[in-house]
Amino acid sequence: MSLVHSEFFSFFSSLSEIEVGSHLYWTLGKWTVHGQVFLVSWFVISLLLIIALSGVQKLEQIPKGNQNFLEFVMEFLQDIAKGQIGDGEHRQWVPYTSTLFLFIFGCNWAGALIPWKLIHLPEGELAAPTNDINTTVAFALLTSLAYFYAGISSKGIKYFARYVQPNPVFLPINILEDFTKPLSLSFRLFGNILADELVVSVLTLLVPFIIPLPVMILGLFASSIQALVFSTLSASYIGEALEEHH
Repeated sequence: MSLVHSEFFSFFSSLSEIEVGSHLYWTLGKWTVHGQVFLVSWFVISLLLIIALSGVQKLEQIPKGNQNFLEFVMEFLQDIAKGQIGDGEHRQWVPYTSTLFLFIFGCNWAGALIPWKLIHLPEGELAAPTNDINTTVAFALLTSLAYFYAGISSKGIKYFARYVQPNPVFLPINILEDFTKPLSLSFRLFGNILADELVVSVLTLLVPFIIPLPVMILGLFASSIQALVFSTLSASYIGEALEEHH
């Protein structure tokens, strides 16, 4: 089984080498990374931190303003984890699923709303980090690690008994499922965000100011749905790893 998991992560490591378009490359020691992804990611992280800190500066018994908004968001994110993982066990996973949702949501909206193309780079161009396959594969692999950790920490070695349930004949299918889960997660998010940005770019060139606006609004809605889908499925996979099999 360890050989299968080794092949699993090597497969997705090679998948992350797929490239679309030109990029701004940074060299960090022996590693070469896409610089534009880090730049926009840092911007999104900074923005999320500013919003979070602004809502906890003056906490009040009766929340209002930013505090009220943040408490609403927190309840919404807790409900995602609670609905998929279950009451009680969901608490330790709220930070993970919430971080996934907020970061993906922020990246998607930053790519859709901010005219990054006005900022010129030596190579490549700024865009939503989620339209880079490396980013979405990284998210998917984190989720895979999370549900393996959840299952093993909860059940120990008995977790691997799920591969031969409900019948040992399902062993190949159950192993294949560990490949298809992160594959579908990564390509769904990458494909939707990349397609949305391409459609808006083409329409802006062909018919500026008129047609792109409703397409952009639809893109914002789709971007929000993609963040929700990714975090909900991640919580669902973790909940599946924690549930008892008979």
